[in-house]
Amino acid sequence: MSPRRLERQIRVLDFGRLNGMAAGTVPALLFGLRLWASVCLALYIAFWLELDSPFWAGTSAAIVCQPQLGAALRKGWFRMIGTLVGAVAIVVLTACFPQDRALFLLGLALWGAACAFVATSVRNFAGYGAALAGYTAAIVASDQLGAIGGAHGDVFMLAVTRASETCIGIVAAGIVLAGTDLGGARRRLATLVADLAARIAAGLTSTFAATGPEPESSDTRSMRRALVQRVIALDPMIDETRGESAQIRYHSPALERAVDGLFAALAGWRTVGNHHVQLPSAEAQQEAGIILQILPFELRSTNADPSRWIANPIGLGRLCETTVHRLIELPSRSPSLRLLADQTAEALAGISNAVNGLALLVADPARPVPRRRNVVRLHVADWLPALVNAARAFVTICVVALFWIVTAWPSGAVAINFAAISVILFGPRADQAHAGAMGFMVGTGIAAVGAAIIRFAVLPHLETFAAFSLALGLWLVPAGAAAGKWKSGALTYMAAYFVPLLAPENQMSYDTVQFYNAALAIIAGIGAVVLSFRLLPPLSPAFRTRRLLALTLRDLRRLAMGRTPGDWMGHIHGRLSALPREATPLQRAQLLASLSVGSEIIRLRPAALRLGVGADLEHALASLAEGKCSTAIARLTRLDAALAGNKCAKREVVRARARVLTLSQVLLEHADYLDTVVLR
Repeated sequence: MSPRRLERQIRVLDFGRLNGMAAGTVPALLFGLRLWASVCLALYIAFWLELDSPFWAGTSAAIVCQPQLGAALRKGWFRMIGTLVGAVAIVVLTACFPQDRALFLLGLALWGAACAFVATSVRNFAGYGAALAGYTAAIVASDQLGAIGGAHGDVFMLAVTRASETCIGIVAAGIVLAGTDLGGARRRLATLVADLAARIAAGLTSTFAATGPEPESSDTRSMRRALVQRVIALDPMIDETRGESAQIRYHSPALERAVDGLFAALAGWRTVGNHHVQLPSAEAQQEAGIILQILPFELRSTNADPSRWIANPIGLGRLCETTVHRLIELPSRSPSLRLLADQTAEALAGISNAVNGLALLVADPARPVPRRRNVVRLHVADWLPALVNAARAFVTICVVALFWIVTAWPSGAVAINFAAISVILFGPRADQAHAGAMGFMVGTGIAAVGAAIIRFAVLPHLETFAAFSLALGLWLVPAGAAAGKWKSGALTYMAAYFVPLLAPENQMSYDTVQFYNAALAIIAGIGAVVLSFRLLPPLSPAFRTRRLLALTLRDLRRLAMGRTPGDWMGHIHGRLSALPREATPLQRAQLLASLSVGSEIIRLRPAALRLGVGADLEHALASLAEGKCSTAIARLTRLDAALAGNKCAKREVVRARARVLTLSQVLLEHADYLDTVVLR
C-alpha cells in the first residue's frame, strides 16, 4: 500500500471517529445548555416575584428538563398535577393534627405509603405524578416543621408558595425546551410501529411460504417471542409522544388500539404457526397455498421493510381490511383450513389497527377511534409489589421521623423530606430500586461538593444575576452534558439536585455550618432509603414473573368456570406489559397462549349455545378449570365429533370446530403450564 493511500485512509478514519464523537457530544452539550437556561429562567422569575425559597423553582426546572421534548412536557404536566394534589393533602393533614407532632408525622408516613402504592400500580408518567403528590407533601411538611417540629398555621401559604415555585420551574423548562427542540418521539414511534408491523406481516407470510417437514423453525418462534417484548416496550414511547403533540394526545385511542392490534397479530401468527407445523406436509402446502392466493402481492412480501408501511399506511391498512373480509368469507369444509383463514384474518385485523395508529403518527388521515365514555378500568397486573413498596415507604418515613424526634437534629425535617422523595421515587423500579437510590446518593454527594465550592468561593464575589447565571453554568452545563451523553443515574442527579443543595435566595446566607448540616441531612435521608432497599428488598424478577403467570392462570380458570371479565384482552395486555425484562421467551409465550385460550373461550361459548352443544363445552372447560388438560382435550375431541354431526348452519359449525381445534392445540402445547397449581 502506498504511503499516500495509507494517509488518505487514516484521514478517513480520523474524520469518521470525529463525526462519531460529535454525533454523541453535540446533543449532550445542547441538553446541558437547555438545562442551564431552564434553571436560570426559573430562578429569575422566582427572584423577581421575591418568593421565599426560589431554589425549588430551579430544582423543578432541572428535574423536568429531559433530553426528549415529549418526555419533558409529559413529565412536567404530571409533576404539576402531583404537586397540586400533594399541596392539598398536606393542608388537610395539618388541619387534622394541628398540635400533635406524632400523629402529624404518622399521617405524613401514611400519605407517603399511599402515594408509593399508587405510583407502583400505574405506569409511566402517571406513576411519577403519584410520586410527586407524596413528596410534595413532605417538602411542605419539612418547611413548616422547622427545627423543633409541630405544624403551624402558615401551612396554607407554604403550600401555595411551594406549588407556585414548582409550577414556575415546570413552565420555564417547557418554554426553553419548546423553543429549542422540535421533538422526535413521533418519528421514532412511527419507525418502531412500522418495523413491528412489517416483521409480523413478513413472518406470517413466511409461515405459509415455508415448505419441508418442519414449516416453522425454532428461530421463527424465538423471533415471535422477541417481538412480544418489543411491543411491550412501546408503552413508554407512546406516553412520551402524547406529551409532544396535542393531536396525538387527543387521538391516543388509535395508538392504544395499535398496541392491542400488534398483540392480536402476534397471537394469530402464533396459532397459525403452531397449527401449520402439526399438519402433514402435503395438507400443509395445500392449505397454505389457498391462503397465499387470497393474500395480495403487497402483503406477501417476506422482506420486512418498514419504509413501505411508513410511505403508505392507509393503503396497506385498507388492503388488510379487504383481505380480512375475503378470509372470513372463504368457503371451507375443513376445520383446519377454517382455523388458518380465521387466525390469519385476526392477525391482519391487528396489523390494520397498527397501521391506523401509524397513519396518525405520519400525519395521514387515520380513521378516528372513538374515545371510551365509560369508566376507565385500571388493569393492575399484581397488587403485591405495590403493597411492598407502600410498606417500605411507611416504615422508612416513620424511622427517619423517629430518629429526628429522639436526636432533636436541627436538619431532621430535611432528612425526612429526602427520605420520602427517595423511597417513593425509586420503589416502583423494582430490582433497579437499590441501584437507583445508590446513584441518587452518590450524585447528590458530588453535587454537594460542587455546591459548596460555588456557594462559598464564587458567589460572594458576584453582584448581578448575569454573573450568578454564569456561575451556575460552570456546573450545570458540563454536568448536564455528561448526564445526557452517558445516561448515568449518578450524573443525572448530580445535575438535577445541584440547585437545592446550593439553595440560592434573594438574600444569600453564607453560614457554613447550616449548609453542611443540611447537606448531611440530605445524604442521610437518601442513605436511610438505600438501607431500606437492602432490609426490605423489592420482589425479584423471577418471583414477579411466576406470580404474573400464576395470576393469569387463575384468571383463565375463572374464565373457564364462567366468570367472564369485563376486558380480558386489556387485562392480559397489562400482565404482558408488567413482565420483567428477565422473563424468558417461553414465559412470554405462555402469557400470549393464555390470551388466545381466553379469547377463544369467550367467542366459543355463545356459538356452542346456538348449536346446542353448550353442555359439552362446559364439561371440557370444567376440566381446564381443574388443571386437567388431557381430560379437557379428550372432551374437546368429543365436542368436535358432536359438532361434526350437526347438519345445520354448516359455516358456523366449521368455524366452531376450528375454535375447538385451536383450544386443543394450545392446551396440548402448554399443558405443563396450564396444569400447574395456581394461587388461591
